[in-house]
Amino acid sequence: MMEIITAEQLMEYLGDYILDAKPKEISEIQRLNYEQNMSDAMAILHKLQTGLDVNVKFTGVRVFEYTPECIVFDLLDIPLYHGWLVDPQIADIVKAVGNCSYNQLVEKIICCKQSDNSELVDEGSIAEQFLNNTATQLTYHGLCELTSTVQEGELCVFFRNNHFSTITKHKGQLYLLVTDQGFLTEDKVVWESLHNVDGDGNFCDSEFRLRPPSDPETVYRGQQDQIDQDYLMALSLQQEQQSQDINWEQIPEGISDLELAKKLQEEEDRRASQYYQEQEQAAAAATAAAQVQHVPGAASPSTGRQPGGSERKRKEPREKEKEPREKEKSSCAIL
Repeated sequence: MMEIITAEQLMEYLGDYILDAKPKEISEIQRLNYEQNMSDAMAILHKLQTGLDVNVKFTGVRVFEYTPECIVFDLLDIPLYHGWLVDPQIADIVKAVGNCSYNQLVEKIICCKQSDNSELVDEGSIAEQFLNNTATQLTYHGLCELTSTVQEGELCVFFRNNHFSTITKHKGQLYLLVTDQGFLTEDKVVWESLHNVDGDGNFCDSEFRLRPPSDPETVYRGQQDQIDQDYLMALSLQQEQQSQDINWEQIPEGISDLELAKKLQEEEDRRASQYYQEQEQAAAAATAAAQVQHVPGAASPSTGRQPGGSERKRKEPREKEKEPREKEKSSCAIL
């Protein structure tokens, strides 16, 4: 019988662990500091059910802008990694990105675009192109750094595209824990290898032995589908941002960087919601048109497939699935 733990129970277990893990022999200053961190962690612990606010920096796989949410990982002694790094050999991108976090880089790009200095404008364009080219939030340099940094057998958390995944390394290879709902009945599928930035990995069992899904035709696309959708969403938002200038006259003078970032995030959320609504409407219209045009005895149309997590695919053979996926990306990116 499968044991199910609710989110509330899990939060309670984590809270109890943080309280029990308090160091016994520490100085008064360390004790006060730990108690403050523990209080901050308890205050945001409920956010684990909906998502934490972490802000990556592009200089290292363990480099994040420090926020109260990071305290949770520190107190639980869980390493947090990402793979969105700038290749240090590309000097112009290194200069354009610098030591900025993601939010800071977005603000820098906006400021550079409004500048009269041609050098700053070029720098902003280079930084924007970097974000555009790495919309999947994983670079090959980052993947190499991850492989060399994560310790053998270490259990840690991997952040990518606003998602947190369990990651480990076995015999020098990185693996992500498979948590997609479509694999709920696949008791032999536990891990998926992370060996390229496209996210098309191999499925393995708990002993890291290759174990394809028992019925590939009925298994969701899993994590790759989520990565594809996040990638297309990022491209769509970036293209919309390029085609629409911000109305700076509506922004109050003296607004702080934090307030500006919040306004930009609200605009991104609005565009994302609009994007998904348009996709759903387009899919519904295509389905309705297909039903109207259907002739008894004729073959069913293969178009009108709704994009999203419900799409299914066969993982093998890989040579046959690469071309359709590329066509799908290119056609959606035009939006």
